[in-house]
Amino acid sequence: MAEGYCVKCKAKKEIANGVEETMKNGRKAIKGKCPTCGTVMFKILGGKAATSATPANPPTTN
Repeated sequence: MAEGYCVKCKAKKEIANGVEETMKNGRKAIKGKCPTCGTVMFKILGGKAATSATPANPPTTN
């Protein structure tokens, strides 16, 4: 799983029970809990999620 920073423990730790989510702006993130103290950890991943808003073959005008 991903490694994140726990603000409460002030250390980098492995994110427990991590779930990949897509934020409102389309970026991917992982949300889970700190294995030591149980605080919610959140890590933003690089890149945007793939969207199918653009058509694969745009219509041609003749």
